[in-house]
Amino acid sequence: MENYLQENFGGVKSKNSSEEALRRWRDVCGFVKNPKRRFRFTANLDKRGEAAAMRRTNQEKLRVAVLVSKAAFQFIQGAKPSDYKVPEEVKDAGFQICGDELGSIVEGHDVKKLKYHGKIDGIAEKLSTSATEGISNDADLLDKRQQIYGINKFTESQAKSFWVFVWEALQDMTLMILGVCALVSLIVGIATEGWPKGAHDGLGIVASILLVVFVTATSDYRQSLQFKDLDKEKKKISIQVTRNGYRQKMSIYELLPGDIVHLAIGDQVPADGLFVSGFSLLIDESSLTGESEPVVVNTENPFLLSGTKVQDGSCKMLVTTVGMRTQWGKLMATLSEGGDDETPLQVKLNGVATIIGKIGLFFAIVTFAVLVQGLVSLKLQQENFWNWNGDDALEMLEYFAIAVTIVVVAVPEGLPLAVTLSLAFAMKKMMNDKALVRNLAACETMGSATTICSDKTGTLTTNHMTVVKTCICMKSKEVSNKTSSLCSELPESVVKLLQQSIFNNTGGEVVVNKQGKHEILGTPTETAILEFGLSLGGDFQGERQACKLVKVEPFNSTKKRMGAVVELPSGGLRAHCKGASEIVLAACDKVLNSNGEVVPLDEESTNHLTNTINQFANEALRTLCLAYMELENGFSAEDTIPVTGYTCIGVVGIKDPVRPGVKESVALCRSAGITVRMVTGDNINTAKAIARECGILTDDGIAIEGPEFREKSLEELLELIPKIQVMARSSPLDKHTLVRHLRTTFGEVVAVTGDGTNDAPALHEADIGLAMGIAGTEVSLKYLKPK
Repeated sequence: MENYLQENFGGVKSKNSSEEALRRWRDVCGFVKNPKRRFRFTANLDKRGEAAAMRRTNQEKLRVAVLVSKAAFQFIQGAKPSDYKVPEEVKDAGFQICGDELGSIVEGHDVKKLKYHGKIDGIAEKLSTSATEGISNDADLLDKRQQIYGINKFTESQAKSFWVFVWEALQDMTLMILGVCALVSLIVGIATEGWPKGAHDGLGIVASILLVVFVTATSDYRQSLQFKDLDKEKKKISIQVTRNGYRQKMSIYELLPGDIVHLAIGDQVPADGLFVSGFSLLIDESSLTGESEPVVVNTENPFLLSGTKVQDGSCKMLVTTVGMRTQWGKLMATLSEGGDDETPLQVKLNGVATIIGKIGLFFAIVTFAVLVQGLVSLKLQQENFWNWNGDDALEMLEYFAIAVTIVVVAVPEGLPLAVTLSLAFAMKKMMNDKALVRNLAACETMGSATTICSDKTGTLTTNHMTVVKTCICMKSKEVSNKTSSLCSELPESVVKLLQQSIFNNTGGEVVVNKQGKHEILGTPTETAILEFGLSLGGDFQGERQACKLVKVEPFNSTKKRMGAVVELPSGGLRAHCKGASEIVLAACDKVLNSNGEVVPLDEESTNHLTNTINQFANEALRTLCLAYMELENGFSAEDTIPVTGYTCIGVVGIKDPVRPGVKESVALCRSAGITVRMVTGDNINTAKAIARECGILTDDGIAIEGPEFREKSLEELLELIPKIQVMARSSPLDKHTLVRHLRTTFGEVVAVTGDGTNDAPALHEADIGLAMGIAGTEVSLKYLKPK
């Protein structure tokens, strides 16, 4: 597991032009057109380079600071705490600690200060909050918090006014040349023909310049506003927070110091804070420190930094610092905007425009030279070469205007701008269909896709799950709205055991909302299981209070199971396990029989359960197996939860309906020459049933499991991959390998759809990533950017 978490999936070669290539052709075309305006909404290479250098410097400084603070840990345990005085304005607002002090504790990993302020509980008390209730929702108190500690937003660069775009448009080299022509035309015309007749040509050129400037500035200004709106949309991230006693979803921009935030695998830490409670928490701090090693965060090392990501585990976090006071905010303040990358088509069109521009410039010079040579030859023939007058000057000016006109007409600088505008328009239209495009190139690359590798859950299916069948105590039964019959058929001890397993071994939670009704928070799978537990008459909070959680190992797409150890009211210890049916069943050596008694898991029982799992899977149901074991030799939080020796409680079948219109969409893709493949972590029979229902799996297609796929040699893979239509029980690395071979070996343009952290490596490897934003994690959404 640790080896997988340390895998670096970011070493994929860039599929865009290098910065050096972009710089070369920009320098070439700089004298033809104003590069400052022309590349206004494309990659700003200078700023991007400066930003990268600054980021590296700051990351190194922060890395050293973190390492030094950790190395100094043993020396500061006995140090005398420094005196701290609470500022008067903080006292008047009802708090006992200021933002700067909170920032210094978390940024510096200052254990001494943390102890001085009473550890986590002391900080919470000084922030007038509670680890269970969160902060009050009173509007006046929230305003006071904002005034003292600030808001969770970063300082944004001020939007440019319309007149700035006018000034940038005037920097165009062609317009400057035309301006000189207009000035010379006015002077010569008025001098020779007088006012106003002699000013007609010059004023006409001036009018043309003003028209071009205002049209260009208006276009650029509207485009900047459009991109600003899109930027706001793509930064909207919600997170689960306990406030005023209720667990709820809210925008990260609404977070304040004192809030209790719930983090799970794939979430990005939205502010600086302290670890309150949690299990097996691993944090990826590479975005800040550059260190690839995940950091273990617990009560011994409780510091959480904004901008880092949860790689494994879950926790409750006390927010201490927000916005520009966070380490991430300070880092962002030192960086310049890098600009968006060039789309592949923009690169090609800019290159075409540059070549045509150089050709046009060449012919303009040749034309001007030929015309001037003709005038000079005429003067020589008339033997008045040294006798030049105003008419000759006007003629020379006309020749120059012709040359400039050739340059203006020849340079199709509107091509890249037209592409940018059309792609931005497409982005806006797609937003109306609930599709947010995070990168302009996505609109373009999607049209070139030849292969789609789709996840199943939440992508092809609705992700609204319910338990519809069970096999508890070796007896299969359909689950209806009324579960009293199921409870009556099961021994009371088994029902209690089932409720204990469901309510303790879960990543979800059942809370009471403001309307006094039960609300289930968690993934769709967890929601379905918890709903089933409640339907059995269980009390989530009562069960959680009766048993003390000793350790939780959250579900992981590599292990495909999760576990929990609880201390029973009677004093014993019990481990619960839940996950992929075949994997959990393989970890069992005992089973509950029809009387609720523990008996050995013999071959007959194994075959019965295996056939039940296959039957559920063939009906397109997701299957999960629940198991437990008594821990008679003791257990501590540092120990690893056992992987074998469990007693099987039973199997549940979860219905996840196919999304409406999926079959028609797959058929449309096939007719367009696009191959659709399903890559999922589910049981192969479930995957095949769903794939047939969607029209993905055909008679000549192959369905394969991840373990079998990764055992194939390179030669076998090259022969097999073109025929694969379904891959089941796949790990993130299997999906990454499949996408890499399709893209690099077979030359496919690959689009990957997904909604979870397990999809992130494949999304990163693909030519285009399509993440399901409603259910998608921040880690998966990050990789929407094409390479």
